[in-house]
Amino acid sequence: MAERLEDSAVDAAVAAGDWQRVDNALVLDRSFSNFEEAWAFASRVAAASEAADHHPDILAHSWNKVRVTLSTHSAGGITQLDLDLASAIGEIEL
Repeated sequence: MAERLEDSAVDAAVAAGDWQRVDNALVLDRSFSNFEEAWAFASRVAAASEAADHHPDILAHSWNKVRVTLSTHSAGGITQLDLDLASAIGEIEL
């Protein structure tokens, strides 16, 4: 089982990126120019998540927004699995 990371390690990892720490999770909000791009991004997040065998919550809302929430529920918070997947998601381009 993955171990929950210390707060300082999580804060350092997200300090320079697009992810925000919200309680015991990492959250990424993205806006796109149209509905199709939003869904394409969500689909690529799903593929990256399946490859990592680590599955976030993905919320497509409004007509052009996607929110990705990462947390390792079995550890009760953020683990290295979440940071690794956040990094992979950050590499997704449309």
